Amino acid sequence: MASSHTGKAAAVIPTAFVHCILQAYVKYGADPAAALEKAQIPPESLADKNGRVTPDQFEDLNWEAMQELDDEALGWFSRKLPWGTYGMLCRASLGAATLGIALHRWKRHHRLLTDDVLLNLDIADGIASISITEMRNLGAYREFCLVTLLRYVLGFACWAIDERIPLTTAEFPYAEPQHVDIYPKLFSPKLKFSASNARIQFNAVFLERPLQRDEAAINSMLKRALPLTVLPYKSEHQLTNQVRRLLRMTKNGLPVAEDVASVFNLSVRSLHRHLSAEGTSLRALKEQVQTERAKELLTRSAHPIKRVAFLAGFSNEKSFSRAFRIRTNETPSAFRKKSQTGY
Repeated sequence: MASSHTGKAAAVIPTAFVHCILQAYVKYGADPAAALEKAQIPPESLADKNGRVTPDQFEDLNWEAMQELDDEALGWFSRKLPWGTYGMLCRASLGAATLGIALHRWKRHHRLLTDDVLLNLDIADGIASISITEMRNLGAYREFCLVTLLRYVLGFACWAIDERIPLTTAEFPYAEPQHVDIYPKLFSPKLKFSASNARIQFNAVFLERPLQRDEAAINSMLKRALPLTVLPYKSEHQLTNQVRRLLRMTKNGLPVAEDVASVFNLSVRSLHRHLSAEGTSLRALKEQVQTERAKELLTRSAHPIKRVAFLAGFSNEKSFSRAFRIRTNETPSAFRKKSQTGY
């Protein structure tokens, strides 16, 4: 993929990570010259082990290497993870009602891909912890593998709820590297090295957040998913998120456009225009919130479908079932069964 670098982005990604990608080329007996050229990384610049490249350059090199070598793990594991593997993992996790359920699916499905590492999700004293258990010696790939796996799951989590998740701590089972200054940008200022294993921690309240993404959103994200692994997450939809939060707070029905607009000191016309510029509409947001309520009720309560329909704001069970099937490609009963079994 040719890059459209602006030249303005800061070179912050250590060339040590670039060398880890080049190790994969050595492992598979391939020549990285074409990938380096497309990423606009001069080979001679890699002689400086303390050098840096821009996030765009690093993304382009990743993109080329993963496709050219047909291994999204870039040599880390005892078997390849073919191109599209992590996209499949995202899709398998996306249908969950909450982020917590999605992350449980992520760790379970990741084990189907490889047993060289195990992902763990634990909660204690209101803190969620995602950690990695190494089941084999990762060798020279160790740091890059552990950093990238944690960034993958953190990037997906932030994207799935469209909200940046601040980490309370980040721990790594190796000595502090020379390029340690990149770690606060990737994770948290609160770092610990020579720890028992790789781990990130955050407030467990985020696990209760409903997922905000659909099939169209994931198709768009996967076209440029790699920035999620190297850049702090920034919400794409500022007003959208504010309106969505307002709608979630409303328990008895959903407010009309005039009421929503007044909360934000906007005219109804301006409200619709701003939401349209962010790629959505008030109607779409209402449908999302309504569907989220239905999913939560189906997942967390034993109410009959008729009662769920009423609590979610539908006039009758028939209209609820029809709308739910259109929006999720599942019947309410099928969704409830899958959410309870995890399949």
